[in-house]
Amino acid sequence: MGLEGLYQEIILDHYKNPRNRGPIENPDIDIFESNPLCGDEIHLQAKLDGQKLTDVRFEGKGCSISIASASMMTEVIRGHSHEHAHKFIDGVRAMMHGEEKMSNEELGDMEALKGVADFPARVKCALLAWTTLEKALNDKLSGGKKVT
Repeated sequence: MGLEGLYQEIILDHYKNPRNRGPIENPDIDIFESNPLCGDEIHLQAKLDGQKLTDVRFEGKGCSISIASASMMTEVIRGHSHEHAHKFIDGVRAMMHGEEKMSNEELGDMEALKGVADFPARVKCALLAWTTLEKALNDKLSGGKKVT
């Protein structure tokens, strides 16, 4: 199997078997966002312990890129700090615009989404979970008690 086939398998695996899908009881972050142009929707929830995202889960509907990206995102940031999350938000956004801010090793499964940069109409699909997380964290850091 070539690299492109491997990437497709990773995306399909995260789409068919999304990680960290479902609600969180009493979340500290609870936010819904959508991309009305393509119909992708995400409901993101997280539990915080200070600056640490102790649990991150999502529900939503959308294309394979959108769901796979959300699944991968939850795996990458769960148990880590806001700072770690922002590093990945910046790195994934750069990757979607053909830039390299993070190594393939740092990206892990997210590397499978590199090819999305070649399809501008799909970039918003891949970034929906990440921009939703960014909005929630920025709102939270600006003093909001619970982001909804």
